[in-house]
Amino acid sequence: MKSQRHTFKTILSAFALILILASCRENEEPIPAEVEEVPGQGSSFYLLNEGNMNMNKASLDFYDAKAGKYKRNIYEEANPEVTLGLGDVGNDAQVYGGKLYVVVDVSGKVEVLDVRTGKRLKQISIKNCRYITFHQGKAYVSSYNANIGSTGTANGFVAQIDTATLAIERTVTVGRQPEGVAIVGEKLYVANSGGYNPEQLERTISVVDLNTLKETNRIEVADNLHRLKADKYGDLYVTSRGNSKGETAKLFVIGTQTASVKHTFDVAGNFWIDEDLGYIISTVQDKTTGNRTIRYSLIDIKEEKLLPQSFIEDAAAKEISKPYGIAVDPVTKAVYLTDAKDYVTPGTLYCFNKEGKKVWSVTTGDIPAHIAFIK
Repeated sequence: MKSQRHTFKTILSAFALILILASCRENEEPIPAEVEEVPGQGSSFYLLNEGNMNMNKASLDFYDAKAGKYKRNIYEEANPEVTLGLGDVGNDAQVYGGKLYVVVDVSGKVEVLDVRTGKRLKQISIKNCRYITFHQGKAYVSSYNANIGSTGTANGFVAQIDTATLAIERTVTVGRQPEGVAIVGEKLYVANSGGYNPEQLERTISVVDLNTLKETNRIEVADNLHRLKADKYGDLYVTSRGNSKGETAKLFVIGTQTASVKHTFDVAGNFWIDEDLGYIISTVQDKTTGNRTIRYSLIDIKEEKLLPQSFIEDAAAKEISKPYGIAVDPVTKAVYLTDAKDYVTPGTLYCFNKEGKKVWSVTTGDIPAHIAFIK
């Protein structure tokens, strides 16, 4: 009898412990954002950290230029009810019409947030989505339309989203594994990569009429196209990642009037266009020694000419081990560079003034990549 009472007490104690733990989990507060003081200057912005694939570690930071504060991991604090956080691999972030649009690739969604608070307004499901751009109240999101790592030949698409209702209105089929998107006039341009199938890469830019949302043409460029941006003169700048057959990565200037390549630069990587200057991070390999050199190059956009100087000082450049993201403040012309370091631990954000001198740096999330300024 004594043994039975002891067993009963043990069961009750265990049950009570379960209730206590469950109560604790229900009332558990979200992890607060980490705040660090930095010099306040120029424009505020969001920084999207990609995070490692299959680790669900995409995160969002915020630089408050007015207050001089850098806030890490603000998404979870603003959205405590979202159990899985921002998701798996943040691939692009843009601000438009009072909203922040965050493209989360592997999770297959676009998170739409209030730009003032970071609070989720809606989640839009788009399979294997990649990049986003805007025009006349519409958002355009490229999608591989394929399973991650698939070697299939299915074409991708671009989804048109109404930014008032946040509903997908139409889609248009483009090439395989479409990447960067840009708009000139009433045409949407889409960089097709074919990157899931290295033996059958794409080498074209799709041209889409925005009124009909139909593909009207394809511009032949090079294998495995990636980043795509428009300048103020109506030309396009697009990078290629080369191929295994010896074609190296390059940067191309495309004339939209002639639908052809105007100029080719033997530097390619992440880049940003600000007015008449293009800022490019590239890695050049010596064919003799095999050594790799990181370059921070400037291009005269108007003249389409590579300039001799670097946009940051050599001493500051030595601090950066794996340059990854780049952005230029439209007001102060300060240059922001991110360092992904080893790709599995927190990175670093660097701020340089327009003369290329380091002003400050701060720790970010894993693989800091995409900066979205708040105008």
